[in-house]
Amino acid sequence: MQASKEERSLGELLGDLVADLTKLIRQEIQLATTEMGHKASRVGRDVGSLAVGGAVAYAGFLAIVGGVIVLLAQWVPLWASALVVGLVVAGIGYVMVQSGLSNLRRVDLTPRRTVETLKDDVEWAKGQTR
Repeated sequence: MQASKEERSLGELLGDLVADLTKLIRQEIQLATTEMGHKASRVGRDVGSLAVGGAVAYAGFLAIVGGVIVLLAQWVPLWASALVVGLVVAGIGYVMVQSGLSNLRRVDLTPRRTVETLKDDVEWAKGQTR
């Protein structure tokens, strides 16, 4: 039979408090890990978009270089089409890079839920020691 709270010794009460705090800390670590994992996943997608935008811009740069090469080598209107295509591809790459940077600037990496629950945990622990 278990003794009531009034009959339990100080050692038993402190043992229960330590066990509860240990469980709480483990849960907070798990919450922080989960929350940061979701944020890291989003940042990963945005970085991927940034990388694709950079690759597209690089392809545009290569097309512009090709247009300049054709211009200098042949002095025919063929360079104009390569230059226009290069400018369009570079413009698309620029838009993609700006979109990725904008998305990265908006990401908040602070684990807000964890911070809030930690504040609640401090209040709970204060109440347990009274």
